[in-house]
Amino acid sequence: MRNILVPIALLASTLSIAQTKTDTIKTNEQEIEAVTFVAKKPTVESKVDRTVFNVANSSILAGNTTWDVLRMTPLVSIDNNDALRAEGEMVTVYINDRKSVFTGKELKDYLQTIPADNLLKIEVITSPSSRYETSGSVINIVLKKRDDEGIKGSVTFNNRQNTKNSQYTNFNLNYHKDKFTQTIVGSYSDNTYVQKNSILNTLYENNDVTQITSENVYKGKNPSLSSTSEYEINSKNSIGLILEAYQGKRFSNSQSDGTRYLDGELNNSFSQSQNASVLSRNLGTNLFYKYYDKEKNKILDINLGANYDGSDEDNLFVKTISSLSNTNITGILSDQEARNYYLKVDYTQPIGKSGGNIEVGGKIDINNNVIPYNLYGNNLSNLSTFDNFRYKDNINSLYANFSKTFFEKLETRIGLRYEYINYTAEQDVAGSKRKESYGKLLPNLLLKYSFSKDYDLSLTYNRSLWRPWYSEFNPFLIPNNDGIFYRGNINLNPNPNDRLYMKLGILKKYFLSARYSFTNQDYWTAYVVEKGSVPQLDKTIAEPQNFNGKVHKYSVNANTNQTFLKNKLNVNLGFGWNYIDNSDFNQRNDLKAKDYISFWSSSANFSYTNLFNKNINLSAWVEVSNQNNGNSYANRTNVFHNISATKIFPKTQMEISLQLMNIFQRPNFDSTTFSQTGTFRNSVKSDWYGFSLTFVKRFGNQKVKENSKTDVEKNGGGGK
Repeated sequence: MRNILVPIALLASTLSIAQTKTDTIKTNEQEIEAVTFVAKKPTVESKVDRTVFNVANSSILAGNTTWDVLRMTPLVSIDNNDALRAEGEMVTVYINDRKSVFTGKELKDYLQTIPADNLLKIEVITSPSSRYETSGSVINIVLKKRDDEGIKGSVTFNNRQNTKNSQYTNFNLNYHKDKFTQTIVGSYSDNTYVQKNSILNTLYENNDVTQITSENVYKGKNPSLSSTSEYEINSKNSIGLILEAYQGKRFSNSQSDGTRYLDGELNNSFSQSQNASVLSRNLGTNLFYKYYDKEKNKILDINLGANYDGSDEDNLFVKTISSLSNTNITGILSDQEARNYYLKVDYTQPIGKSGGNIEVGGKIDINNNVIPYNLYGNNLSNLSTFDNFRYKDNINSLYANFSKTFFEKLETRIGLRYEYINYTAEQDVAGSKRKESYGKLLPNLLLKYSFSKDYDLSLTYNRSLWRPWYSEFNPFLIPNNDGIFYRGNINLNPNPNDRLYMKLGILKKYFLSARYSFTNQDYWTAYVVEKGSVPQLDKTIAEPQNFNGKVHKYSVNANTNQTFLKNKLNVNLGFGWNYIDNSDFNQRNDLKAKDYISFWSSSANFSYTNLFNKNINLSAWVEVSNQNNGNSYANRTNVFHNISATKIFPKTQMEISLQLMNIFQRPNFDSTTFSQTGTFRNSVKSDWYGFSLTFVKRFGNQKVKENSKTDVEKNGGGGK
């Protein structure tokens, strides 16, 4: 896993675009404004509890999906397992303040169906209020809202060349008439990715060393369609319905070759091929009602919804071991179904004439998931051939936030959230079962003092609780393409975390920050070895386990946002130094890893608007980071970079964009995981490199309406 702390908290002056010379493009000013990107906000805004990446006017959107833009978002990192992190911490993703039901690779697949052209901004909330379901930090993806009369939209065609060629297309259609707004977004992708792995597993017992190399090819055909209907009953009341449908048809094949040595002597070698096909479907619904009194600053938001996620998977492994005469064939059939139902109510209003504001709300969340597995093949000794894993939970939560400014200089927010969960995880055949229930109080505090208009100091405290994902409980043993077996752990416990964060703002351009986080219990990947009838049939198994022990993390960061050349050139820079104390964690768990880790990280975003007054936008992004987390340590530092140029044709409302991705160095995620039994090094060469060409055709008025929020939410970042 990659632990990246690239904190970019950037607040700057307004960026404006130089108007095209009248003798170059003969069209009226209103038409130009409708099709060229006219920025009214700084690219990156720094608030007390969040960093806001305003991407609606950025040229990085062209040809990208929402997942691609997340890679380039300040403070955000993505590791080789496609797990999102903010300042190195695990996150929960919201879309338009609605929690996503996806995580990991499923989340990646879903966000790749949302065109970046539909993005308004991305909020990275590192100190979330009690309003949010606590699980570390929050990433809130805010989509555009268009409500000008008539029909407007866009069509995008993209071709991307990595190791293999991929295509992506989408359309956005928006219709607004009087009080009714209808938006339809559709996409289709046909992608092929290649990934190369190099694995070195060293078990302490008998100096057992296994070397594995593999090449994996992933192919996916993914259509999606979403619909948002909204009707304004009057100036204060509106209702709406969101419908989402997604299908993923994925194929993968891999070839792995490995050798095993015991005390320096060759024990055996093996070759394994894998072929897999997956058909997944997602259906989501959200019925909402919103009351918003702009004069009294009161908001009532009610959401009722249901989500379904299902996938049919067929995995076939063929393994040949040099010292055995028989070829081992193992197949896995699974039919996963996950159902989610929820009711969420949020209410916000001012308190008297003192300038205070209160938020209260709650949520009922019900999940009902089942994963049946069926193994087939010619050598299934010591393996369970069939079982159903079932997981059910009910999470009920209540929260309250109170915000108030004192002496016109001291901004405060205090919040408390209570969550109660009742869950059951069980296997039908094996008989393993766990039934638990517990309640947790999760407080948070925010303080900001403005010494003057140019200097301010803020302090936030958050206690959060990260719960295991339901599939991580599943103890069913399954093989993987790298020759290692994987299974979950029904006995996993939640991970508590306390965080303190301090930020100093200077001239509203420069920010110095320091962060401290602490936990005394976590769960990470461990490795165990189960002996077979002969050494060649030993199984190395990766599984999550509870790890007790104190971990202290410290970071100091500096960041700024600057504009040059009459606001045409915007530069965002961030630098961080990080220190991790794992000494108690390693001692308690007998891990022969470094007790103290020190590393630096940085990133930069550059954008130039209207080059030579020819409606050419340029952008570039670079990030230097590594992956250190828990019992996993980075062996190298990656340099990610992205360069893009977009040419806009105002008369025809068309755009052409060229994007270069990591052309100077291909990303390589190289880390070593330390376990009680040994060390496990994995080097993954990512396929995120190459170039892409995008064509966009727009029609209608492209003016975007800012989502309505209360003054507290806009200024203090204390609400959504």
